[in-house]
Amino acid sequence: MNKPLIVITGASSGIGAAAAKLFSRAGHPLLLLARRVEKLEALELPDTLCRRVDVTDRAQLQAALAEAEARFGPADAIVNNAGVMLLGAMAQQDPDEWQRMLDVNVKGLLNGIHAVLAGMAARGRGTIINISSIAGRKTFPNHVAYCGTKFAVHAISENLREEVAGSGVRVITIAPGAVETELLGHTTDEAIKAGYQEWKQQMGGVLAADDVAEAIAYAYGQPQRVCVREIVLAATGQPA
Repeated sequence: MNKPLIVITGASSGIGAAAAKLFSRAGHPLLLLARRVEKLEALELPDTLCRRVDVTDRAQLQAALAEAEARFGPADAIVNNAGVMLLGAMAQQDPDEWQRMLDVNVKGLLNGIHAVLAGMAARGRGTIINISSIAGRKTFPNHVAYCGTKFAVHAISENLREEVAGSGVRVITIAPGAVETELLGHTTDEAIKAGYQEWKQQMGGVLAADDVAEAIAYAYGQPQRVCVREIVLAATGQPA
């Protein structure tokens, strides 16, 4: 194959699915990971391995990567996109929701990095793309635990970038504002969800998943000697 393997976590919908379609059109073989493997298979993308993987399970993730690399060759990039957003006021929110976000948004991200990093460093090239959020740069009401996980993504990404810069591996952070995906549906507080939907309408609409996928593809498409360290994007009408 002319194009190298790209790994995408959380690829069953939203940004992950949009990125999968875009990279597939560009000719890349793919390893798509999600808990809902039927959604991955429904994308019907060529040269694609779909596996049911929980990113919090390091062994599952590593096994899927080994299978894909045996078939398609070494992974040239991973898009660490899997994430959950469970909004809530700190005094009322179920602590299990904090734990879920920490497990997926932070531990899952680290597992994705760990799966590919040694091989990339040994080959002297590779790209790690971590999907964060504007909520990893500033705070919002009812976002305390979620912001904590996304601030962690920013810190992990930048520190990792410094650590591996000399090995030829790029680390890129993509920080979108509000995006029309399934993410808000994870929140269990109906009043918070209603307020978020009203906020989206007030700004005149939000980003589409395809907008974020284009940003991912742009950053990856730069020459390997160029690292676009961070892209922050939001709907023009989003004030915060």
